[in-house]
Amino acid sequence: MEFFGHIIDGVEVESLDGGRFDVYNPWTREVWAQAAEGGAQDARRAVASARTAFDSGPWPRMGRTERARWIHKLADRMEEKVDELAGYDSTNMAKPLEQAKHDVARSVWNFRFFADHQRDHCGEVFPMDSGHHCYSEFGPAGVVAAISPWNFPLMMASWKIAPAIAWGNTCIIKPSEDTPASVTHLGRLAAEVGFPPGVLNVLNGHGAPAGSSLTADWDVDRVTFTGSSTTGKAVMASAATHLAPVSLELGGKGANIVFDDADLDNAVYWAVEAIFRNAGQICLAGSRLFVQDGIYDEFMKRFVAKAEELQIGDPLAPGTKFSALSSRKHFDKVTGYVAQIEELGGHIYTGGVATDGSWVVRPTVADGLALDAAPYCEEIFGPVCIVNRFTDEAEAVRMANDTRYGLNAMLFTENLSRAHRVSSQLRAGTVWVNCFFIRDLRTPFGGVGDSGVGREGGNFSREFFTEPKAVVMQITR
Repeated sequence: MEFFGHIIDGVEVESLDGGRFDVYNPWTREVWAQAAEGGAQDARRAVASARTAFDSGPWPRMGRTERARWIHKLADRMEEKVDELAGYDSTNMAKPLEQAKHDVARSVWNFRFFADHQRDHCGEVFPMDSGHHCYSEFGPAGVVAAISPWNFPLMMASWKIAPAIAWGNTCIIKPSEDTPASVTHLGRLAAEVGFPPGVLNVLNGHGAPAGSSLTADWDVDRVTFTGSSTTGKAVMASAATHLAPVSLELGGKGANIVFDDADLDNAVYWAVEAIFRNAGQICLAGSRLFVQDGIYDEFMKRFVAKAEELQIGDPLAPGTKFSALSSRKHFDKVTGYVAQIEELGGHIYTGGVATDGSWVVRPTVADGLALDAAPYCEEIFGPVCIVNRFTDEAEAVRMANDTRYGLNAMLFTENLSRAHRVSSQLRAGTVWVNCFFIRDLRTPFGGVGDSGVGREGGNFSREFFTEPKAVVMQITR
């Protein structure tokens, strides 16, 4: 049985008290590994390692080009180990292997992008008329505590680690207790390629005490978290005790609007991807689907057919597009919502809960629910799409914005003016037009309302992971 320890000061170690917890394979529903159960003392030594590495180590004092070389070296090593990293995510959360390999490639790109971004992006010069010269510079903030989720274990961890270390910070990443494997292995790879000790630490364990000890530690200068809105509020309160800035990417209930002039084949393809990729376990999922009256019946016919075509099976098997949910706890949560649909007057076109004892909820499409019904307005975080009709643009915008979340939205139309007009009215951090899940790492990423606080990506990550400084000097006497 495999074991995943903490990576502290460049070495893989057990917890100080020897504690471990079981790690499950959601497809087989069996324990396949164990991980170190981090406690408050383990969190403290991880932070101490990162603090020492920042205060007296070489990493924040390196030239930008040299630091970029180290990060590219790690990215090279990740590409060499793509099968291992993808296999860990596939085994750890039942992610189809093809999708897991895509996630590794995205993770590699995260490291390469931020390595080059910090190297090539400098401060600004502000001309002054008073005989003074003013410029800005961006120095590393210090020690970063990062807490990443289980749905994209490696990719979401890399989204936090890459900009943090690229800008000269040191980092402690705590992966989800459900999916510790790939992130721990990333820490091993960083040590293998020769990262200075303490630059990248991995702390395994549960939200309490491991995660809460990290966020409350006074030696932590930044906290970045992706997860549920409820936990995000607790993280923010904990970081506030020592005024550490936070970046929170939280829940979502994405709106997907299909107008009657949309390219139906394209709209159906992306609607399937938006809610059924990764078994719907995506904060950006298009879980609320709005279809204009004129195409509703035809769209639903095609959408249901494509949902039923998805090949369900072992995530490691070739051709699998859809597999089990990540844990028994999450399976129970999602099935609870599915059970409510017909009880609340909704109609299920296809899908439902598997009856073979697996943790599978089949791709589920339903309509007929009231706009205040729990499956419609609460984040299910599973393969459940609730569909509604709309008559005109104003109604579509009103329904899409009628949520406490605001992470993302999609719209499908061939009318260019409508695309711009509706995009500007949607209350969301990202709007995709005629596509989904396409990212440019230079752009802001984050949400409004219960979907989070702050933005990351490109210069937005630079602002968060550095301490911007203004330097003003007199140049005439």
